[in-house]
This record gives sequence, C-alpha cells and structure tokens, in this order.
Amino acid sequence: MRVLHIDTGREMRGGQYQMLLLVDGLRREGVSQTVLANAVPPAQADRRASWRSVRRCARQADIVHAHDARAHTLAVVHGAGKPVVVSRRVAFPLKTGFPSRWKYGRAAHYLAVSRFVAAELTAAGVPSDKISVVRDAVKPAQPVRPAAGENRSFRVLTHGLADPKKGGALAAAACREAGLVPTFASNLPADLRAADVFVYLSESEGLGSAILLAMAAGVPVVASAAGGIPELVRHERTGLLVENDAGSAAAALRRLQADPALRRRLASAARVRALEEFSDTMMVRETLAVYRRVLGLPPQP
Repeated sequence: MRVLHIDTGREMRGGQYQMLLLVDGLRREGVSQTVLANAVPPAQADRRASWRSVRRCARQADIVHAHDARAHTLAVVHGAGKPVVVSRRVAFPLKTGFPSRWKYGRAAHYLAVSRFVAAELTAAGVPSDKISVVRDAVKPAQPVRPAAGENRSFRVLTHGLADPKKGGALAAAACREAGLVPTFASNLPADLRAADVFVYLSESEGLGSAILLAMAAGVPVVASAAGGIPELVRHERTGLLVENDAGSAAAALRRLQADPALRRRLASAARVRALEEFSDTMMVRETLAVYRRVLGLPPQP
C-alpha cells in the first residue's frame, strides 16, 4: 500500500502533529508513504504541498489522504483519480455552495475527529457509510507532570493561538476575574510541565488535541462545553466543562485553586483515559482499516 499525505497548513498546529503521529505509526506497520506538507519540518516532509507536487506524486500512490480543507481540494482536483480519504478535524458546518458539494461528493471516505464532527458531515449530506470516527491521539510515553510545590503561585496555562475563535482573550478575562495571571503557551508540551491547570476555551472545536496533551501530561483541564470537547473531557470526572463566559471559567479556576485534591483526582483520571482510549496505536489501526476498506482489501486479522 502506498499512501500520499497532503497538508497545506502554514504553521505547526494540532492537525500537523496528528498527521506526523499517523505517519510514524503507519511507517511502523510497513506502509509506504509520501508526505507533502508546508509547515512540517523538511526532515519529516518529502516536498511542499502544491498542485504540481500532488499531481506528480499521486501517480505513484494507491490512496491520497488529505489532512485539511485545501489539501482536500488539491487531492480531488489533482490526485490522478486515486481514492481520497479526508481528515475532518474542525467543527464548523460545511459550506453549501456547488463547489463545496462537488468537492465533498468526491472523497471516498471521511475520518471525523469526533461524533460531533461526524454529525456535521451527515447534516451536510455526506452518507454515513462514508464517515468513520477516528479520534486524535497521544503517544503513551507522555510523562506525568511533577507535583507542584506548596510555596509557589498557582500557574494557569492557556494556548498561545491568535485565532479569535480559540478564546485566548476570554481565558485571560477569566483569569483576571479569578485574580490569576495566565501564561500563554509557546511550546505546549514543555509548558505543561510547570502548569497547575490548562484552560482551553473555544467557540468551535472538533475535539481538542491540545486538551488531550494536557490530559496525558497529568494537568487538570478547564474547557468549553462546545463542539466535540465533551467527548474528550468528562465533566467532574476528567476535567471541568464551562460555558463560554469569563464568569463560568473563573469560578472553575477558583475551585481548582482552592482544592488540590480535586486537581489530583481529575488529572489522574484524565491521564488514564487519554493513554487508554486515545493512543496513537489505536488511531493508526483505525485509519489503516479505512484505507483497506476504501481499496477493497480484506481487513487485517
């Protein structure tokens, strides 16, 4: 099996890291792959993604995997007629114009990152038998965060994304209301090691790979009850879900600050769930099963 991966994102974000996790896992399974990507470091990508590179590389592929919306367009237009699998990680509804309907009608299968995203695809007219839910993943080697010292300030970490829909300004407002000072992540895996809580507020979210990283690192999470996030964070069990307003998030932060035992309980349960139910091995196995189905190959034993 020869797989062509396409990602046109301009910066390394959750989707790009998820693609690399998948590529590494498929490589362990002996799958031949070519990666066309614009933000991925050159050592991990064969070429940049363009219509020329897609047209050239698709001829040698058995299946084309598009990892974002523009990659989807490139794949169906320039993919040499090869079957196209599309990863859908965003939660907003599909466009309804003719170009969008044409594009979405030409993918062989969709990998929805959550049931919420799968429902959005179904609502837009994608047949349910062309949709599989394949969730984001973390590597099982993620370390547990060291226990916080008693004599230092309570550290709140939030994402450093400029996207206004990701709620960075709202997280900052919630911290001010709670009397706390947020840290905006520049290197999330490293920054999580010093965090007491991770806040992720978003108007629209497919699942939340940054939340998953925090859970795997043993950091309690305060997150919006929006999109696919409730499929990841179980309220009062693996984190706290809040409304998208500063007061709701501030109340959750104050509660966690005052209750170290609650922080430890949520973080421990979240880490167990992340590593047991969101492993990279599971993501690779489920994706490979879709590839084989699309290509008409028998399931792996």
